[in-house]
Amino acid sequence: MTVTTQSIFTTFRCRDAAAEIDFLERVLGFERGMVVEGDDGAIHHAELRLGGEWIMLGSDSHGDDGRLPFEGGPVWTYIVVDDPDAHYQRARDAGAEIVQELKDEDYGSRGYTARDPEGNLWTVGTYRPEGG
Repeated sequence: MTVTTQSIFTTFRCRDAAAEIDFLERVLGFERGMVVEGDDGAIHHAELRLGGEWIMLGSDSHGDDGRLPFEGGPVWTYIVVDDPDAHYQRARDAGAEIVQELKDEDYGSRGYTARDPEGNLWTVGTYRPEGG
């Protein structure tokens, strides 16, 4: 078990959580942690790691499975990497929908943006917010 000091975790609800996990692993380089499936085949809870940071996700729920009723919606998440060119090539080779090509920004970052099968946007770049 990996212990983290992370205090904020982005959590996604997905129409097809299994496909989302596949995308995150294959395209963006996440590593699968715990995955808990319900009797109905829905993913009730999943944890994925990129570097030392974790996100969580699960299947959409209407509340009939005992979970809080909530359907996900598109969100925009930013990931910091040291080599955005290699990461971009990995995503492109894996067939990701690139919505903003790899480019240098005026504020010093280099990166790109891809859309996942759930409609979420993932910007991958070198910029680290203050303190990072």
